Amino acid sequence: MVQGKTQSRLRRARKNRARIQRSGVPRLSVHRTGRHLYAQIILAEGGRTVAAASTLQKDVRGDLKGTCSVEAAKAVGKAIAERGIAAGIEGVAFDRSGFKYHGRIKALADAAREAGLKF
Repeated sequence: MVQGKTQSRLRRARKNRARIQRSGVPRLSVHRTGRHLYAQIILAEGGRTVAAASTLQKDVRGDLKGTCSVEAAKAVGKAIAERGIAAGIEGVAFDRSGFKYHGRIKALADAAREAGLKF
């Protein structure tokens, strides 16, 4: 059976989420579209969202040129790390939702690590 891009991404996401769920730590879930980037920290028990950040929020966007760039991803990564630490979460598992680890996804992860989030 031939899979398309979306089906392949969702298959990768399912495998990764199953592995994260077994570990029992909160996860930093990331979703990207052509225009925006979203991140949220979700607790392992109960699946409750503790912190969220996206390029839709004015305080995150700030004076960025655009919302679909590596600079915007760094801003979202920094914001989600600060909000997660403020909520008492220091260590998370990185759930990239099946997206490959490069470009905006990598920039977000690196910025979150630099801001103090451990994963």
